[in-house]
Amino acid sequence: MIGGLKPIPLVFWRSTAGNEPVRDWLNELPREDQRSIGHDIARVQFGWPVGLPVCRPMGKGLWEVRSSLPSRRDARVLFGFHDGMLIALSAFIKKTQTTPPAELALAHQRLKEVTK
Repeated sequence: MIGGLKPIPLVFWRSTAGNEPVRDWLNELPREDQRSIGHDIARVQFGWPVGLPVCRPMGKGLWEVRSSLPSRRDARVLFGFHDGMLIALSAFIKKTQTTPPAELALAHQRLKEVTK
């Protein structure tokens, strides 16, 4: 616990086969990039609600954590809330100005599965 604050618990979306794609994606990144994303997620966990530049609403219950990485790239982690937990649904390296529609659709689908 930081400064006596209780964080919002973070869980990773898990497939029926037991895979956690966001955790796997994070583990493949360089250590410095992992730390940067982890720091930004912690800001959301300990300081919710958080606005720009760290966090932005994406609609339909989705939010994104926005991270500028030491490797000079931008990363996004799409998440939602359920039962008092922050659920990491999808993550990617940002390559264009807009969020890829496939990533948004995937995150929406996963959030629906969780909230059934």
